[in-house]
Amino acid sequence: MNAAPPRARNPQSVLFVCGLNSVRSPMAASLLQHMFPKTLYVRSAGVKKGEVDPFAVAVMTELGQDISAHKPMTFEELEDWEGLNFDLIISLSPEAHHKALELTRTLAADVEYWPTQDPTTAEGNREQKLSAYREVADQLWQHIRRRFAKAGAASG
Repeated sequence: MNAAPPRARNPQSVLFVCGLNSVRSPMAASLLQHMFPKTLYVRSAGVKKGEVDPFAVAVMTELGQDISAHKPMTFEELEDWEGLNFDLIISLSPEAHHKALELTRTLAADVEYWPTQDPTTAEGNREQKLSAYREVADQLWQHIRRRFAKAGAASG
């Protein structure tokens, strides 16, 4: 018998968070939103505000998903914009995890930590850098499929 509360098993709204909201969290949000386009409310935020990363855009385009219009925002901006009413917050970096745990003092949200490497630190030529981003996208996709496959009719 699964001891997790129903909200954690089948969340209606999910927030992905990372350091700058420019690579990992927008990639994860896009992947999950495409898995459940009508049944899940998915957003992303960062501890600080970055710029949309062109390598992240390129890798997601390869997967048939366009994140080029993504506008990075911080937790505070998201809270001001629409509030932080999420059933589940998934943090992808240590700093974002600390911030998410801080929020649970005032929010009734479950928090999961999926340590995810930062591909922006990859060295080498364009293809080597793209490879690091592809690895992150693949890792996120695997996590998402494992975590959300039971929640509904997952495609792919």
